[in-house]
Amino acid sequence: MKYKIVVFDLDGTILNTLEDLADSTNYALSVFDMPERTIEEIRHFVGNGIRKLMERAVPQGTPESMIVKVHETFTEHYKKHCADKTRPYDGIKELIENIRNAGVYTAVVSNKADYGVQTLCKDYFPGLFDYAVGEREGIRRKPYPDSVNEVLRQFDVDRTQAVYVGDSEVDVQTAANAGMDVCMVGWGFRDEEFLKDNGAEFVVHSPEEAWEFINK
Repeated sequence: MKYKIVVFDLDGTILNTLEDLADSTNYALSVFDMPERTIEEIRHFVGNGIRKLMERAVPQGTPESMIVKVHETFTEHYKKHCADKTRPYDGIKELIENIRNAGVYTAVVSNKADYGVQTLCKDYFPGLFDYAVGEREGIRRKPYPDSVNEVLRQFDVDRTQAVYVGDSEVDVQTAANAGMDVCMVGWGFRDEEFLKDNGAEFVVHSPEEAWEFINK
C-alpha cells in the first residue's frame, strides 16, 4: 500500500453529527430569542469550527458580545448532547478496521472543538484511531495544515505517504495546503457537484470505494 497513514475528518466523514449540531445550535439561539435554523442551513454552516457556525447562525448584525454568549450556551449544551443522535456512517468502522489491519496508522483532524472530537472518538471508535485532535486555542484550524502536519510529525510519515479523507471544500483545501493526497466522500455535508466545483478531482460514494482508493 502506498500510504502509511490515513487522516480522517470527523463531521460528515466518519460521523453524521448534523442533528446534534442543529439541536444545540437552535437551543442556544432560542435562549436568546433568536430565530432557529433549519437542518439544511446548519449543513452549510458547518466545516469551519463551532465559532464560525455560531457567527453564521445568529442574525446578521448580532453584536460580538452576544455571539460570545450564544457560543458559550451552545458549548454547554453540546457537551451534554453531542451523542444523542450522532451515528457512524454505515461501513465506516469496517473501513477503519481494514486500514489498521493493513498496518496503516489512522488519525482524526477536525475543526470541531477538541472536547467533542475526544468524546466522540472514544464513544464510537474505541481503539480505532492512533491520534485524534480537534480545534484548540492557539492552533490555526483547517484549511491551515498545522494540525495535519503535527500528526505527520508524530508518526514520522512523509506527506507523500499520507492521505486525507474528508467531505467538504475545507478538506480539499487542507489536503492541498498540506501537500498530501485527498479522498473526498460524497455521503457527508456537501454534494459531489459542490465538491468538484471546489477543487475535488475524485469523490467516492461508499466506504468500500474509499478502501479501493486507499488500498492502491
